[in-house]
Amino acid sequence: MAKTSVERVSVAPCPPVDLSGEAGWVPFDAPALVGESLRFVSGEPEGNRFRARYYRDGEQHLHARIWFGPETEGPPGHAHGGAVAAVMDEALGLAAWAAGYPIVVGNLNVSFRNMLPLQKVVTVESRVVSAEGRKVKVHGRIFHGETTYAEGECLCITIPGK
Repeated sequence: MAKTSVERVSVAPCPPVDLSGEAGWVPFDAPALVGESLRFVSGEPEGNRFRARYYRDGEQHLHARIWFGPETEGPPGHAHGGAVAAVMDEALGLAAWAAGYPIVVGNLNVSFRNMLPLQKVVTVESRVVSAEGRKVKVHGRIFHGETTYAEGECLCITIPGK
C-alpha cells in the first residue's frame, strides 16, 4: 500500500551540552531584551536543532556558545549553511540590541570558511563596529580554537520610535 502522507521520523533528544562561558563573561538574558523573537535559533534550549547561551564580556561585547544539533545538518555530518547564517543573523542583530540599538537586519553577509561539524559547541563573537544615523554595522565570527567556521557582517537599521 502506498503512503499518502509524509511521516516524520522521531529523533531522541540529544544529551545535555556544556555551554559555559569564558572567565570574565557574564550571562546575558537575550529574550528579556528583545522578547520572544529569538525563538528560531535559541528557542529550544534542550532541542536537537540549536542550543545557545549568550554572554557579555568586560567591554560589553556579546558572545555566545552555540551547539549545532543533528537537525541543522546539511552536508553529511556538518551544519547546513542556512543554519550557520541563521545563527549569524541572531547573534549579530542581538549584538546591536545589546549595545543599545533597537534594529532590524537590513543586509547580512556570511563568508563560510570551514565546514562546521555537527554536535560541536562553538563560540560566536560579535561587536558593533560603527553607528551613523540609523545605520549600525556589526561584525562577528563563529569559531572553535584556531578554526574559524564563518565570518559575517551585517548592516542594521534602527527602528524608529523604539
